[in-house]
Amino acid sequence: MLTIMRLPEPRGPLTDALFRDLATRTDLSAATLERARRVAADDSAALTDDDLQLALAGCYELHYRGFDGVSEDWEWNPALIGLRAGLERRHEAALRELVGGVPVTDEPIDRQLTALIDADDGPSLSSYMAKQGTLEQWREYLTLRSVYHLKEGDPHTFAIPRLSGRAKAAMVEIQADEYGGGSVERMHSELFAGLMRDLDLDAGYGALWNEAPAVAFASVNTMSLFALHRRLRAAALGHLTAVEMTSSEPSRRYSAGLRRLGLDERTTVFYDEHVEADAVHEQIASVDMCGSLVAEEPGLAADVLFGAGASLALDGLAAHHLLGAWEAGRSALRTQSALAA
Repeated sequence: MLTIMRLPEPRGPLTDALFRDLATRTDLSAATLERARRVAADDSAALTDDDLQLALAGCYELHYRGFDGVSEDWEWNPALIGLRAGLERRHEAALRELVGGVPVTDEPIDRQLTALIDADDGPSLSSYMAKQGTLEQWREYLTLRSVYHLKEGDPHTFAIPRLSGRAKAAMVEIQADEYGGGSVERMHSELFAGLMRDLDLDAGYGALWNEAPAVAFASVNTMSLFALHRRLRAAALGHLTAVEMTSSEPSRRYSAGLRRLGLDERTTVFYDEHVEADAVHEQIASVDMCGSLVAEEPGLAADVLFGAGASLALDGLAAHHLLGAWEAGRSALRTQSALAA
């Protein structure tokens, strides 16, 4: 049975007006459009702006499962698409500033991706969780990651129709594993939901959006932005490749952290699956998928590297958010409400 989430709680003037319109109107009010214009024109830090990131996530969610009580006609409402475009411009500008310039060389794209990843100096959240993460910190971490993992695979999958040839076939091969190779219980989103339930978290789709900080939405919004815009299809592939190239060893550490807390393979299966699958996906993604794309369209190499850089940078932003909060002795979540189902 398809689970449809409720509209989340607003986090500022824009989401307050936008969500009210989605629930009660058939078009956007002048007040909502004006608030969106102001948010889009703001020059403050977009990637940690709760109001902007939640508004953008709400717009994108209409392309996924939608919201309970919100008409499906909103998905392609022209005014809403225009509002989203303004938010996207601010989000993309912030991403490009965060990533900075990534030089393109004459090396094969898989080697350039490896060099980019090797140069990343972001904090290792997986090492922290393996060695000292507490059960409550694990719950907070999973709450943040649930924004993506309960729809794991879906954002990148939007890019498949924008590809052709070997790049398309390689992406389908990777994504098929994300969906359990046709087995519902092996879908990565289902494995993550089981992990959440084992740690006494509500695993309902979108159930913990109200607790998740802006950085959780910034990460998923970036995936949606890349995959839903044909001009950014190479960035979507670069982002996916960075995920596949950097998740095997961290997944091993996350699994070790859960075992340190006394949990067994029933709980760690989500990470155990990624240790094996992503080790295989690494070459498929970097050589077959990105390599084939760049061979056909050399001008897209810069976008591939930008997408990979965005993945690394946003992971670093999330790690800094979590570790900074914990080091300060406070929760990394927005609220202190009970997370248990």
